[in-house]
Amino acid sequence: MFGTLSHKLQDVFKRLRSRGKLTEGDVGAALREVRLALLEADVNFKVVKDFIARVQARAVGHEVLGSLTPGQQVIKLVYEELVDLLGGGLARLPVASNPPSVYVVAGLQGAGKTTTCAKLAYHLKKRGKRPLLAGTDVRRPAAMEQLTVMGGRAEVPVRTGAPGESPLDIACAALAACRQAGRDTLIVDTSGRLHVDDELMAELASLTQAVKPTATLLVVDAMTGQDAVNVAQAFMERAGLDGLILAKLDSDARGGAALSARAVTGKPVLFAGVGEGLPDLEEFHPDRMASRLLGMGDVLTLIERAQEAYTREQAEAMERKLKANAFTLSDFLEQLQQVRKLGPLDQLLGMLPAKAAPFKAMQGAKLDAGDVKRVEAIIRSMTAQERVKPEIIDGSRRRRIAAGSGTSVQEVNRLLKQFETMQVLMRQFAAPRRG
Repeated sequence: MFGTLSHKLQDVFKRLRSRGKLTEGDVGAALREVRLALLEADVNFKVVKDFIARVQARAVGHEVLGSLTPGQQVIKLVYEELVDLLGGGLARLPVASNPPSVYVVAGLQGAGKTTTCAKLAYHLKKRGKRPLLAGTDVRRPAAMEQLTVMGGRAEVPVRTGAPGESPLDIACAALAACRQAGRDTLIVDTSGRLHVDDELMAELASLTQAVKPTATLLVVDAMTGQDAVNVAQAFMERAGLDGLILAKLDSDARGGAALSARAVTGKPVLFAGVGEGLPDLEEFHPDRMASRLLGMGDVLTLIERAQEAYTREQAEAMERKLKANAFTLSDFLEQLQQVRKLGPLDQLLGMLPAKAAPFKAMQGAKLDAGDVKRVEAIIRSMTAQERVKPEIIDGSRRRRIAAGSGTSVQEVNRLLKQFETMQVLMRQFAAPRRG
């Protein structure tokens, strides 16, 4: 996420930090590089121009040039302006005072709209809501089937239309069914198009007029960069919007859509899709996103994910094992499975500050999910006794484990050596401090 842009900005600020006093020329040169990095990231030209002007107006004042740490002051200003550009504070999804809340989800074909509807339903369900999904896309082949399958995975009921039923009829029937079943949320998946056209807008307008949505949300494909912003602007002008959802943000190394969408439309980014799974929809926090961009990490999101993946009992049990020096390969396997729930490992590392040791050398590394699966296979091929006492694993046992896991003896040796090193480190952390 934002990998290319983030690295370029960090390089600019690294050079800035290394200087003592800054002149107005130094600040101007650094901001020219920031401007170029943003333009290369496909951020809207007008957005970039206004952003740099605001930073420059603040940066050339006494606040920065007279500071003992001018480089850090410039970075602070860029961070504050980035947060403002992305929306300032967290924007919440509006909720109807008289249920059900109705969310009409629009977007171009291929933007990830149907998947996002299911993710949104899953997200709201985890927060105590009782959503119903409605599929009104009667044009795209298998659109309703896709929504039905994904709704099933999310354990959320889905209402689709009969053959020949219009999108308007389906939406109205779904709203009636939602009220009758006592459900408090209706999410309407609408038809997408390859282009923004009059037919799509007319259909969307008639549907929203009938169901009177609490919010009309546009799913924007972050990977399309500047085009995504143009689409958002077109929907805003012709159909009206209340908020944006950025899909496929994890696949966008540039970040142009995220940085431009809110500024161009004036509407908040409410959610960001950060993966393919149902849980991979996050509330959009402008401050956390700006922090990631500047290499400061996003520890708060990491903590929130950990709190969802680990129960208090699990954490306390693991703490007791570490203190008692009783951490086994079975525990290691359990921890590995818990970490996998948090998301891709390279994505987790991206949430850590770029300067954080011992993770600094791992920043930007592409961690293969297959490596994790091989480690799991090796541990599962061990007996219960071998997991507790890995020191008994001799040559013949290693050959058996390798054959059983479909790996090599060298890979088994590597895992055992890594686990031995990890045990030594854990003993050091668990040891009581003196003095």
